[in-house]
Amino acid sequence: MTRPPISLRALARAAASFACVAAAAGCVVVDTGTAPAPANLFFDDFSYAQASDLAAGGWQVRDGVGHPGLPGGRFGAEAITLVDDPLQPGNRVLRMTAHTDGTGPGTVQAQLCHQRKYLQGTYAARIRFSDAPRSGADGDPVIESFYAVAPLAHAFDPDFSELDWEYLPNGGWGSDKTRLYGVSWQTVQIDPWEAHNSAHEEFGSFDGWHTLLMQVTRSEVREFVDGRQVAVHDGRNVPVSPMTISFNLWFAVGGARPTGGAPRVYDEDIDWVFHARDQVLSPAEVDAQVRTLRADHVARTDTVPAANPPLQPRCDI
Repeated sequence: MTRPPISLRALARAAASFACVAAAAGCVVVDTGTAPAPANLFFDDFSYAQASDLAAGGWQVRDGVGHPGLPGGRFGAEAITLVDDPLQPGNRVLRMTAHTDGTGPGTVQAQLCHQRKYLQGTYAARIRFSDAPRSGADGDPVIESFYAVAPLAHAFDPDFSELDWEYLPNGGWGSDKTRLYGVSWQTVQIDPWEAHNSAHEEFGSFDGWHTLLMQVTRSEVREFVDGRQVAVHDGRNVPVSPMTISFNLWFAVGGARPTGGAPRVYDEDIDWVFHARDQVLSPAEVDAQVRTLRADHVARTDTVPAANPPLQPRCDI
């Protein structure tokens, strides 16, 4: 019988074990190797020179009016920029900036969407949330998010799918509490509002950098914050249709701030985003993959195949 070939990783581990035994009893060998990169992988660390380069990476920047947000407000291409990371020399981050004076015409929001081809697998992103505006008075019901979504063709569309992370530093959705929402959706009606989903809330401030992760299989969605599992959603709330990977920064209706006056300006930064198709990876495994990609100077890669037949990407929800 032919013996299978031995990998270099296995040889290295065997050599380490032999050296350990030869040196002293009780030595422990730690396997520090990184698992092979997923065959179908999407990764972007947003090292673009300027926002106009995002299209080459498969991104759409929303520019226009529509749901969600304040009626009469708009999503502006100028709300997406690339900036140098002050904490990591040489690193760049994508910055979404939204501002409002409490009126629709005085509101500009930000949204960014990738191609519609993501379903089962592992989703992750490293994001900087902000509790307070960069300028102006605090208190607007701002929504800072990372999500995946399929279009809503009509009210209670059975093919609708959505996975949300939403940070509400000033509250919203009927509560003034600061919290991070993790939501997996079955379907929804926009007007009048009626939602069918499963939601988890993490209360308290999430100001600063955090890594959010979702493991999605045919039967469940598992959510992690900074490596800690916080929720499991299953049943009808598991996505069934290919989705876009999206980020947005917008303002909910309501809130205690008066209209008018100087605009309040909020930022949300994104360091990187990651998706491994049809693979359930732990937070530690995703971190290892990202470290390896960056060590190999891979700024972005996309080997996730398009949906068959191809689906038109949309950036309007």
